[in-house]
Amino acid sequence: MTKNNWNVGIDIGTHTTKVIVTGYNKENNSPSLIATGFSNTEGMRLGYITNVDQVADSIKKAVIMAEATLGHKIRKACVSIGSISLSSCVSTGSVIISRADQEITELDISKVLTMSEEELEITNKKIIHIIPVSYKLDGKDIHGRPLGMHGIKLEVKTLFVTCLKQNIEDLVTALGLANIEVLDVVASPLSLSTILLNTKQKIAGCALLDIGAETVSISVFENNLLISLQVFPIGSMDITKDVALGFKITLEEAESVKLGSVLGGDFPKKKVDEIIEARLSDIFELVENHLKRIRRNGLLPAGIIITGGGSYISRIEELARKQLNLPAKVGPTDTTINNKFKIKDASWYGALGLALSTPTGTNNIENSIGDNIKQVKGFFKSIFSQLLP
Repeated sequence: MTKNNWNVGIDIGTHTTKVIVTGYNKENNSPSLIATGFSNTEGMRLGYITNVDQVADSIKKAVIMAEATLGHKIRKACVSIGSISLSSCVSTGSVIISRADQEITELDISKVLTMSEEELEITNKKIIHIIPVSYKLDGKDIHGRPLGMHGIKLEVKTLFVTCLKQNIEDLVTALGLANIEVLDVVASPLSLSTILLNTKQKIAGCALLDIGAETVSISVFENNLLISLQVFPIGSMDITKDVALGFKITLEEAESVKLGSVLGGDFPKKKVDEIIEARLSDIFELVENHLKRIRRNGLLPAGIIITGGGSYISRIEELARKQLNLPAKVGPTDTTINNKFKIKDASWYGALGLALSTPTGTNNIENSIGDNIKQVKGFFKSIFSQLLP
C-alpha cells in the first residue's frame, strides 16, 4: 500500500495520545487498519494543553510507534479537539433570494449561513464546525436542501461548534513541533459519533455520552444532524478519587475497585456502589439539565449511548435509564475491521473515527466528518502557515 493510499487520525486525550492509520482494501471493498501507536499524554489538563513541548513529545512517541508498523513516515493527519472550552451555540439568519427568477443558488445558501454567523456573539473563540440544522423558505419548513427551490426569503437555523482560540493554536503548535501537518480539526464527539452511532439512531434522536478521565461530553443528534454539544469538567477520575478517599487506598487500587476487579474484605460492594453512584448521579444531573435547556429531556427515542472509560462501570446503564428517563446502553466495546484487526478498547474510537472519515489518500482540508459540516478554513490556513514547516 503506497503512502498516498492511507489516512491518519490522531486523538490527543488527557491521559493517552492515540494514532491510527487506515487504508482501503480494494479487493473486498472495505477499510483496513494498517498501524496504531500510543503514548501517555503529558502536559494536558481537562483537555487544555498546559505544556506544548510535553504534548509534542507525546505525539512524537505515538507517531513513531505507528511508523514502525507502517514502514513510512507520517507527515499529515486529521486531529480531534475536546476540552471544556468546546461547546455549541445556535444562531439564525435570513436573506432575500438574489436571482430575478427567485431560484435559490449556492450563493444564497452561503449568504444566509454568513448572516447567521454574523449574529453570533463569541469572544476569544473560533468556529470549528458550521452545521445548518434547518431551513425555511417564505416561512415554511424545508425538508432537505433548499438549492434549486424558488421563493423570496430564505431563513436558516445554524449550529456552531466553537472552541477557545488558544486551545486550537496550542494544538496546532504541538503538532507542528512533532512535524505533523494538520489536514482537519474535528470536535472529538463528532469523530466518536461516526463509529458509535448509526444513521437510524441519529435520525430518531439520540445522545452520545462520552465519560472520559477528566471530562464528560454530551452530543445530541436529531434528523441525522448534530443539534447540541457540551463538555463538563468532571470525569471518571473523580469517581476513582472518591473511592480512594472512601477506603484510604491508592489511586491504582481505587481504579480496580471502581471497575469491579477488587471486591470483598475491606471493599464491601454496598459501600463501593454508594460512592460510585453518588458521583454518577452528579454526572447524570449535568446531562439532564443540559437536555432540559435544549428541550430534549425524556424526548430522545434512540436514547443515550454511553462510551469512554467511565462506561465500563457496572450498572451504569441501569443508573442512566433511571435518572435520565431514557433508553440507555453502553456503546460497543470492540470493533473488527476487515475481519482481521480487532479494537477491544473503546478509547481508540476517537482516533479511528478521524482516520475513517476522510476519503483514502485525500489531503484536502475541505474534507470533514460529514457533508453537512462546513469547515471555517481561513483561520486554520493562516496559523498553519505560521506554525508548520
